[in-house]
Amino acid sequence: MLNKKVKTAYFCSQCGAEHPRWQGQCRECKQWNTLVEEKTELSHRKVTGRGLSVEKYALPDVNIESMQGYHSGISEFDRVLGGQLLPGSAILIGGEPGIGKSTLLLQVAGTYSDQGLKVAYITAEESPAQIKKRAKRLGVAGENITVVNTTSLEDITYVISEESFGVVLIDSIQTVASTALDSPPGTVGQVREIAHQLILQSRSKGFALFLIGHVTKDGIVAGPKLLEHMVDTVIYFEGDNSHLYRILRATKNRFGSVSEIGLFEMLSEGLVEVANPSSLFLSDHNDELRTGSVVTSVCQGQRPILVEIQALVSTSGYGNPQRVAGGIDNKRLALLLAILEKRGGFPMEANDVFVSVAGGLRLSEPALDLPFLVALVSSVLNRSVDAKTLVVGEVGLSGEVRGITMIDRRIVEARKMGLQTVIGPKTNLSKIDDTDIKIVGVGTLQEALDIILG
Repeated sequence: MLNKKVKTAYFCSQCGAEHPRWQGQCRECKQWNTLVEEKTELSHRKVTGRGLSVEKYALPDVNIESMQGYHSGISEFDRVLGGQLLPGSAILIGGEPGIGKSTLLLQVAGTYSDQGLKVAYITAEESPAQIKKRAKRLGVAGENITVVNTTSLEDITYVISEESFGVVLIDSIQTVASTALDSPPGTVGQVREIAHQLILQSRSKGFALFLIGHVTKDGIVAGPKLLEHMVDTVIYFEGDNSHLYRILRATKNRFGSVSEIGLFEMLSEGLVEVANPSSLFLSDHNDELRTGSVVTSVCQGQRPILVEIQALVSTSGYGNPQRVAGGIDNKRLALLLAILEKRGGFPMEANDVFVSVAGGLRLSEPALDLPFLVALVSSVLNRSVDAKTLVVGEVGLSGEVRGITMIDRRIVEARKMGLQTVIGPKTNLSKIDDTDIKIVGVGTLQEALDIILG
């Protein structure tokens, strides 16, 4: 008996692209040393006439009554999903290990269970006792939650087929393997095949499918990038383990907007939704701000959040002046210092400069230029900025204050938080007439500094 020749190909562990031979860099995602060799099988089945039995529908006649979704009761979570969870949809939740993905989904499973939905929580990383212990800490009763501990796709298929579930959660997709493939769990072939089979079952049986995917830095384990084109919704759970807040952000959503974010706070009893993010990042906000502190507004998707910008400028006692930026890029800080020196007339070459965004947020929005520059000058002159004033605007290289997006949303948020004055680009604010809050438009950096700091 002749042995069947085994054919292999090389797959990128980051994006899943297939290559006929090994090469150092993936031609699709441009990552280095991410190609892994895997076996491939060629199908020699003849094409049949199955396509002749495919049903066709006129668009007005398509029935959508069965697409009524479920609400979890966690408004921050529902907002990111698009308002509701639809039957037959596949949602991928990605994030670094330890960020809180399993905690979030166990809480969500509890809320769906309380509404009478049957939930299958399939885990390959924890025992049922560990799940029960965490559920007790989170206050999840889970009367309708079935916990299954397995790493086999065949076992999962059997469990799903035996009972009618409304929601199925897989924690995590990288730990599940199929006996039909020789490769170990987490490889590109296994992840692709398992996700494909589970998504087909969710479509046919009408249950909502959640897949948890770990994001690794070494590129060995196939991450969520491989699955993004296969699922309906891709959500990333972001945050810093050294801070309490977590951001839920959708990067793909076939049933809703990708501009929404959900904000949570990590506490001992689990993740607690933050309905008013500005109150979180202005928790230490006093009526009298210290010098070098400015309140500004950033937009995370379509959602405005008030944050506090802080700056400290001191005479350098060492040879090289230090430039330390927390929350923004160091190159952006260097650019702002050059603008301040050239257009504002403040020499900075002999000063140490430290800037940060209070609360640990990492931001890159151009609208932060003006508040950072005002905070720097406030520290240099040792003059405080009114705590009830919002400063926002992009500053060009010639010192002009340029227009920004969603200025109306920022004003609404400032009014809601009790601020009394908004100082920003004249091109934006000249068309806004608001009697509840003072609107001041500025055209240049020097004009803004004269108004704010005198």
